Amino acid sequence: MATRKVKLTFLQQLITLPIIYELGKEFNLVTNIRRADVTQEHGWVVLELEGDEEEIERGLDWVAAKGVRVDPVTGDIVEG
Repeated sequence: MATRKVKLTFLQQLITLPIIYELGKEFNLVTNIRRADVTQEHGWVVLELEGDEEEIERGLDWVAAKGVRVDPVTGDIVEG
């Protein structure tokens, strides 16, 4: 099992879509929201993903294709 931490940044039109739910379900990944800030205009989520490395890659490519910005995260994201 691989683990990866990423920051997903959502544009306004994507905020209400169940993208994180679909990511976990479609790619058989465990999704753990570590930090988030969501308003009506924009949103970002720091997400810890656990699963097969290939599925994580495929899932992140799928998220990016939806229009979500994907950035890697390093360090302890809970501590800030």
